Amino acid sequence: MQISEIHIPRKITNQLLHLAQLSPETEVCGLIGSLNGIPNHCYPVDNSADHPENRFLLDPKQQIAAMGQMRKNGEELFAIYHSHPTAPAFPSKIDLEMASYPEALNLIISLNTKGVLEMRGFRIAEQKATEVPLILG
Repeated sequence: MQISEIHIPRKITNQLLHLAQLSPETEVCGLIGSLNGIPNHCYPVDNSADHPENRFLLDPKQQIAAMGQMRKNGEELFAIYHSHPTAPAFPSKIDLEMASYPEALNLIISLNTKGVLEMRGFRIAEQKATEVPLILG
């Protein structure tokens, strides 16, 4: 099955890369809402994982609040994002095990490259990741 590319608007791309740069030691995470299938708003959520340097867990209260705000704004969940401060932009074993929204795109921002941030997108279902080509900007 061929997965078509997904366009991430420059505003969202820049915001995600900026958030990752602000926290180079720990994974940042959050949600992206969309209107008519177009990503339009980023909802940062605190990382409440026990080891935020190499895993993420969306703070439950903030996740519920962000999803409520999306509904209020007429948005749908488009993507779940997180960063990898020291690992490539590819889902880890824990990312695969913990993924619970197969309809949402999973965006991973890596700070593991020299001077260049990398962002890749994946669909994760049944602990398997399929990369989705992204057009950033």
